[in-house]
Amino acid sequence: MSDSTTALTAAFVVPSDILDEVYGAAAVAEVNRHARLAHPPLSADELLGADHPWTCEVDVLFTSWRAPVLNESMLARFPRLRAVFYAAGSVRHFVTPAFWQRGITLSSAAAANAVPVAEYTIAAIFMGLKRVWATARRTRETKSFDRGAIVADGAYQSRVGLVSLGAIGRLVVDRLRPFEVEIAAYDPFVSAADAAALGIRSLSLEELFATSSVVSLHAPRLPETLGLINGRLLASMRPGATFINTSRGALVKEGELCAVLGARPDLQAVLDVTDPEPPLADSPLYTLPNVVLTPHIAGSLGPERRRLGALMIAEFHRFRIGKPLQHGVTEVRAMHMA
Repeated sequence: MSDSTTALTAAFVVPSDILDEVYGAAAVAEVNRHARLAHPPLSADELLGADHPWTCEVDVLFTSWRAPVLNESMLARFPRLRAVFYAAGSVRHFVTPAFWQRGITLSSAAAANAVPVAEYTIAAIFMGLKRVWATARRTRETKSFDRGAIVADGAYQSRVGLVSLGAIGRLVVDRLRPFEVEIAAYDPFVSAADAAALGIRSLSLEELFATSSVVSLHAPRLPETLGLINGRLLASMRPGATFINTSRGALVKEGELCAVLGARPDLQAVLDVTDPEPPLADSPLYTLPNVVLTPHIAGSLGPERRRLGALMIAEFHRFRIGKPLQHGVTEVRAMHMA
């Protein structure tokens, strides 16, 4: 039951499996203490499958992955909608021009989802600096502990290059600060002075790839970033360097990546995303020995997803008492989300 000081009506449009993982019964009950729930939680398919008179009463909508597309016809069902709390990352697949025209408040848990991506990235960076995967392959093949056979840069004063300083890139910078590595970045929207204020070096994309022991890609998928990483850049990488992609597969020219990795067995690629996803059955990514391929697991999994729901409940409390949101999304920001 809502408290007497609040007149908000809320609804959860989240599939049951995601609802349990992301929000859970405790979060639903928390919302119900401060707003009236118009209807038990349901999925976008269930919402689309029938007319629901209660939607005309909803002020606040909670959703997550597999959210309904909030186009003109869907928004017509929610004439009172004032705020959407999205317990996931990028909002680009469900917001529309009609949504922005309505002036609806939007908050995303992208910052919370960035945490495990940064953690995955940090792990891959240090494994790359020690050339763990190449050494493990050689150890298995030779059945020997010949540590002198592979020379690793290690972490001390090695350059780690980041492509893009968005939410995840900046979080990786923060996580790297305690270590004695040099951090460099390429981001055309960040000036050299701003990069210096972050304690990192701003480089061109070409210099970043040519001089870094590890390069990690964190740029969003935009028309201008499609195919940004090509074979020429990859072929310029230092001996024994590692390339990490936890962003979007389409940012990399995958055929050129495979060709370079085939010609340069000293290089290592750690790919959590591909294009298409998953790769086609005959893709070299499955067979190249210097590729570590994971099925898009860098983002929130299992219990990590509760962090997303908790962040959106916190944003809801700010909204209902009139405080500024900490994770609000504007139309401009939405255009640059991954």
